[in-house]
Amino acid sequence: MSDSGPPVPFNALPLDKSHSATRLNAWGAHGTDDELGFLNRQTPDIIAAAAASEIKSGVRIPLDAPLDFQGPKPLFGRQVFKKDVYQKKPRIVHDDTWAFNTQSSTQWDGLRHFGYQKAQRFYNDTTVEDIAGTSEKGAKNPNVLGIHKSVEHGGVMGRGILVDFRRWVDEGPGKEIVGGEFSSFNTSPIKFEWILKTLEWQNGTTPRFGDILIVRSGFFKSYYAMLESEPAELERLTNMAPPGLGGVEQSDEVLKWIWDHFSAVASDHPSFERWPTPYDWSMHEVLLAGWGCNIGELLDLEKLSQECKRQGRWSFFVASVPNYVPGGVASPVNGVAIF
Repeated sequence: MSDSGPPVPFNALPLDKSHSATRLNAWGAHGTDDELGFLNRQTPDIIAAAAASEIKSGVRIPLDAPLDFQGPKPLFGRQVFKKDVYQKKPRIVHDDTWAFNTQSSTQWDGLRHFGYQKAQRFYNDTTVEDIAGTSEKGAKNPNVLGIHKSVEHGGVMGRGILVDFRRWVDEGPGKEIVGGEFSSFNTSPIKFEWILKTLEWQNGTTPRFGDILIVRSGFFKSYYAMLESEPAELERLTNMAPPGLGGVEQSDEVLKWIWDHFSAVASDHPSFERWPTPYDWSMHEVLLAGWGCNIGELLDLEKLSQECKRQGRWSFFVASVPNYVPGGVASPVNGVAIF
């Protein structure tokens, strides 16, 4: 594949036409046995070019929230983080054990996480039985589509661009343009036209092929404000199944933009896209099951936003190595932005 663009044009999708309910799939674009998907776009040449263009000052900004930041009741009914620190008596030594849902804090969604719901297929025509190891294919490869593949590839790396939508609303012209149309805690879209206006406002931030898209909605700012002033409202949200959440709009315009430019996508909100989707399809289906595009969620982007403003640039180098768990569904990001 060329480093200058996607393997096939967007209008050629879907590539595999055997399942009508696999909207815009790109199965076979990197071979029928591929388990990397969009990470194939993170070639050595693209990584080297990103490091050369983005790492100038050596300033490093972490991208992960604490594993326990959602406290005793995470959204979507997920399990809480549990930590047990214990002394190995009689020695003056400590060990600890952790137990947590990989989706309850900053995470990469892996390719096992979300499939086409109607077609019941994951990336590259992988079935539930394949992942469970009960099919012939699964018995031969019980860890198929596991998060470990991203680690063996060298992690999720490259030039990142921040779409600081929340700062555009708080400090730029976005407040009048958006009005009350977006809320972190109601099903509402970050419109594609707003994303483009934000990039233009950010000194004309321009994506390059192979970049990692990161969208800041201001979720953490709103979450901690609600935790302090409206705990009952936060309790209501955690009891909803699913909760209504703001996020990137579901549209072919957004999907084409992602297809044409990026190697992974991420945001600070819990679902990347608005949730629940208003359509009979979701971007989770297309991105994860159709394209093998990892989705980062719940990245804490508050410090990154401040550093981008301070430096007057909204691009940087992203280095992230997920946990090496064969057959894992998701993983903490373990990420840093380097300027």
